[in-house]
Amino acid sequence: MGRWTLDDIAWERFDPSKLDPEVVRIVKAASLVEYNSAAYAHHLCRAVLADASYDFAAAFDRFRAGYQIDFDAVTARRGSRSGEMIARCMVEVGTSSYYSALRDGVREPVLKEICRNIAADEIRHYKLFYRNLTRCLERDQIGLVHRLSVALGRIAEAEDDELAYAYYAANEPAGPYDRRLYSRAYARRALTLYQQPHVRHMVAMVLKAVGLAPRSRLAEAGSRLAWLAMRYKLARLARGAA
Repeated sequence: MGRWTLDDIAWERFDPSKLDPEVVRIVKAASLVEYNSAAYAHHLCRAVLADASYDFAAAFDRFRAGYQIDFDAVTARRGSRSGEMIARCMVEVGTSSYYSALRDGVREPVLKEICRNIAADEIRHYKLFYRNLTRCLERDQIGLVHRLSVALGRIAEAEDDELAYAYYAANEPAGPYDRRLYSRAYARRALTLYQQPHVRHMVAMVLKAVGLAPRSRLAEAGSRLAWLAMRYKLARLARGAA
């Protein structure tokens, strides 16, 4: 499916009895993050169907007031257009794998359909940035070490305040913000959705963007290590919550 709109979604099929309340919490957080790229905001904001108490406008105001990005500083850190394209590929790796995991992890048919459409969009975005990357590399050549550094640096940025603060703003309208608390709360719910095929595909996309074979012994080893690391982190989070 290519371009899609709200009219393509069969809203009459929405079944709140098939929604996990814990998943609703991370969907609400995603709605705030995606609002900065407004194409998905209207779709995800229909989280109100699952939680009538969710005041999206108020939650987004809290999110915007408490979390801001210095885009100039981020761009400068990449060092080149090629570096910026690698960083953009990493963003799409994260979002496509997340929405794929959410698609496969939920039972509610409308949310599943929306996540399937968004995941497909994110894959197309990755392909667009990768095509731009190949063109940029003809002009500003950067080596494997530099490409790996940019990719790993951008992946590490996923641990910043954005998702934690979005989770806080969407679900905890009162009380102070505690980065560690809400980062762990978000991660504990999100990581449970991932399965090995999601991780395998994610690693393949990362390797392709940095110039390594996406299907190789290295890719298989990287997938296994990433899966084990994810399960270990999830176990630690579960113990901490207990």
